[in-house]
Amino acid sequence: MSANFSFSFSGDDIENEEGSNSAAPNVGASVPPQPSASAFPVAGKPLLPATSHDLQHMLSQLPSKIAYSTLNVDLDGRGKIQLPRRELWDVRVQLMAEDDGGDAEPGLGHHDVKTGVYEGGFKSWESSVDLVKVLSLSNAFLTNTDVAPRVIELGCGTGLPSLALFQWSLSLRGHDKVPAGGLSLVLADYNPTVLQLVTLPNFILCWALHQRAESPILENAFSTEGELDLTPEVLNAFEEFLSARRISLSFFSGGWSTEFVDLVGSDQTSKTGDEARRHTIILGAETIYSPFALSAFTQTIFSLMKQEKAYGNAAEALIGAKKLYFGVGGSLDDFVAKARELGANVEELREETEGVRRGVVRCSLPQ
Repeated sequence: MSANFSFSFSGDDIENEEGSNSAAPNVGASVPPQPSASAFPVAGKPLLPATSHDLQHMLSQLPSKIAYSTLNVDLDGRGKIQLPRRELWDVRVQLMAEDDGGDAEPGLGHHDVKTGVYEGGFKSWESSVDLVKVLSLSNAFLTNTDVAPRVIELGCGTGLPSLALFQWSLSLRGHDKVPAGGLSLVLADYNPTVLQLVTLPNFILCWALHQRAESPILENAFSTEGELDLTPEVLNAFEEFLSARRISLSFFSGGWSTEFVDLVGSDQTSKTGDEARRHTIILGAETIYSPFALSAFTQTIFSLMKQEKAYGNAAEALIGAKKLYFGVGGSLDDFVAKARELGANVEELREETEGVRRGVVRCSLPQ
């Protein structure tokens, strides 16, 4: 039987103080799902297999319209960034419209995590915002023409840290500032439906809002406030933009495992040319909320960093988490101790002492 974790943090999802931009219709409560495969080792439960997802196929499965709101992130007095997110009620509406009589999608009910079924990806977590703030101080690598930046976000969910980097890249990397190797964004979540229903739509929203003033197609697609029409013309323009700016989006689902690491390492869409070295940044927010999760996550980031080091590429990991996950056993301090035990260099970059204590650390392998 899978375990239900309800952390009772400050709010089920991060919201602006002024609230959401659009009103949610009453779509009813989600039906609790039946246990399926497990994200982390649970007796008698297999892992969901590591799987790559084709961008074009994912685009073809999107609804004709999505509703969204924006999250305003104060960058500690250094300005703000607005990150769009698809509304969860809109996800529920889509799923109800497509309902074939089976179980409701997990993650849209009352539990933060259902181990073995749903690992929290539909919600935005506080540590993901902490990562955005840290990245705002260290995003110069996006314009370094000597390296090809590659971002791997594990347990991405709504993808706030990667969305922030994507948005900054749109501003910093014009047609005349595209590095030789381009920009690779690798988004990984245990649940493939999270990638399809929120991660990809959020990237499309981020691009569309940034480019709408320059595109009549996009301006027309925002005909209703708080909604974006996903017409074939909009989706084609999105693909063409990514190609022109040499930005690749890769999506992976499944449990963290040797197969997962091999699959990410073999990803052809994020390969760089011989003319550019790769600089890989691995991101993880709220990914160590239990001993099982901590162990699997730590092994995965070390395998990915060693893989990059073997290719002669620079690699580091930025991890945001709570100091302690009450009732489930994970903690940022446990991760730091484990990483140092394995020989990594670990540096604390940020500490949040108000409310639930949280932190962000940088982890890298010795030269």
